[in-house]
Amino acid sequence: MSLRNLWLLLSIALLAGCGEPRLPSPFHASEAGTKLAQADFRLTDHGGKPRTLADFRGKAVVLFFGYTHCPDVCPTTLADLAQTMRLLGKDAERVQVLFVTVDPERDKPEMLAQYVPAFDPSFLALYGDAQATAQVAEAFGVVYQKQPTTSGYNMDHSAGTFLIGPDGGTRLLAPYGQRAEWLADDIRLLLALDRGKR
Repeated sequence: MSLRNLWLLLSIALLAGCGEPRLPSPFHASEAGTKLAQADFRLTDHGGKPRTLADFRGKAVVLFFGYTHCPDVCPTTLADLAQTMRLLGKDAERVQVLFVTVDPERDKPEMLAQYVPAFDPSFLALYGDAQATAQVAEAFGVVYQKQPTTSGYNMDHSAGTFLIGPDGGTRLLAPYGQRAEWLADDIRLLLALDRGKR
C-alpha cells in the first residue's frame, strides 16, 4: 500500500471519528425506537371506561401485554411491577401500570378486574375485541399467537415491558425479567426528566 493511500485511509478514519459522540444511555431499558414513537391504543379498562394513552398524560406509563391464564411470564412480570411500585414510594402516585390482554376471548372484564388489581390496586387491565387487540399489538410491535394444548390453548406473546414518559415522548422497552430496582430507576429518571421540562 502506498504512503498516499495509507494517509487517505487514516484521514477518513479520523474524520469519521469527528461526528457527534454517542453518550451511553442513562436508562437500563432500551430505547424503543422511532417506530413506536406514535404508538397508541383505543381500548377499554376493566371498569368499562374507554381509554387511550392520552388519558394518562402527566404520569409515567408502564405497559405490558399478557393474559390471565399465563402460567409464568405474566404473573411474574406483574409481581415484579408491584415490587417496583413499592420501591418507588411516593413517586408511585405518578405511575400507571397497564396490562393489555392478548386473549380477549377468555379475558372478560370481570376476570381482568379480579386478576390484575390483585397484584396492586392501582393497576389497570385493558381489553378490546380481536381487531382492536391486533391493532394495538401491531402498533407496539408485539406478537402473539394461540397455541393449542391438551386442555385448551395458551398464548405465545412478546414479553417486554414498555416504559413511557409522562409527556408520552420518551419510550423504552425493558426485557422480561428486568430487576425491579432497575425498573424503578428508569421510572424515576422519566419522572425527573418530565419535571425538568416544566
